[in-house]
Amino acid sequence: MTVIERAPQEPAPQDRAAREPHLEDGAHELVACPDCGLWQRLRRVPRGFRAECRRCRKGLARPHSRTLDVSFALVTAALLVWVPTCVAPFMIVTADGAVRTSALTSGVQGLWAAGFLSLAVLVALFSIVVPWIYLALVACVLAGIRIRPLRQPGSDAPSPLGTLYRWALALRPWAMIEVFLLGACVAYSRMQSVAFVSISTAGWCLIAVTVLLLLLDACLDDRAVWRALPIGRMPQAAAPSRPGAPLPACHVCHLPVPQAGAGDRCPRCQARLVTRKPLSIRRTWSLVLCGFLLYIPANLMPVVSIEQFGRVEPSTILGGVLELLRDGLWPLAAIVFTASITIPLAKLCGLSWNLFLTQRGSARFLVGRTRLHRVVDLVGRWSNIDVFMVSITVALVQFGALTRVRVESGMIAFVAVVIVTMIAARSFDSRLMWDAAGEQA
Repeated sequence: MTVIERAPQEPAPQDRAAREPHLEDGAHELVACPDCGLWQRLRRVPRGFRAECRRCRKGLARPHSRTLDVSFALVTAALLVWVPTCVAPFMIVTADGAVRTSALTSGVQGLWAAGFLSLAVLVALFSIVVPWIYLALVACVLAGIRIRPLRQPGSDAPSPLGTLYRWALALRPWAMIEVFLLGACVAYSRMQSVAFVSISTAGWCLIAVTVLLLLLDACLDDRAVWRALPIGRMPQAAAPSRPGAPLPACHVCHLPVPQAGAGDRCPRCQARLVTRKPLSIRRTWSLVLCGFLLYIPANLMPVVSIEQFGRVEPSTILGGVLELLRDGLWPLAAIVFTASITIPLAKLCGLSWNLFLTQRGSARFLVGRTRLHRVVDLVGRWSNIDVFMVSITVALVQFGALTRVRVESGMIAFVAVVIVTMIAARSFDSRLMWDAAGEQA
């Protein structure tokens, strides 16, 4: 696919942007890049091309097509298949004549019974509750777009669908269906050495939901959704700002609102309008330092222990990787090593580098640093593979005195590292890198 830029001219002056912040027909709209903050105008993108930010190369728009109809079909199918995934049997384990059957909720119940209440709540949220809410919100928004009109003619009130879609975008990183599936694959491979494991109805449904969700991510165009939603009344009072200060723009739907003042909300998605995320540098530094401190016990302390015929073998994350290598499962070992050991450390180092250079006002590698932040924000959720693998194993491998699997305190530290790094990546405002560089950008 050929990549083109759709902002060949400099951004319009502030007075012009105030008169014409958004064109309803979508043929020539003004947007603010979410990664570098540059205002630029987008025209209709022809098929086979895409619009990129002229400064940081962030993808801003794709060709106009019927992707919203396809996305609605995909999310509806995912919701229908998700129902049996949550209620049907998931896996069946047989060992020495004993049979255990698990459902999607069995891992949560096993962690709760073992006394790891916080871990049980997090697994329930990431694998069951948040996916339900996310799919339902996206389905409501896409169904509402298909039902016209979205508001009464002449009304200045924003559509509630904008708020719903803002919530859906905020929940998407925490809906970890595909991560849970990969964790289930690792658990399936590890349990094969101690028992006979078979996949039941919910397991196959989980695979189908994951495929549908990945297709939905590839098909759903956020810009097309925002373009289809109406805009309420724009703020009338001019926002006080010093000369050269960045102008207000929504950080969710990227709508420029040049006359926004303190406390105003976006007229399209109702997000709080701020020029930059408040206290972004300090908050991110605090989270990064906390992540480094938690990373040490997360890798040194055992995360699980396997008791087999009275013999207890504690295992760390690296020990689990070595066990997979001994069993000849080197692809899974590479995945677990990358997701559980390499990615958290790489995220912490990448965020530290961006924070350090931002505070120095460096203009070096701005485009590369912006792309690095996108990757850091994208891959952090995959570190939860070990968490889901342990929850499934704890629920299934419980055969009295013969074989048992217990969760250890190292898993709490590991989950804390994953969550802290995910929040840190969300807290850092990449636009500050371009602001700090000033004219050198």
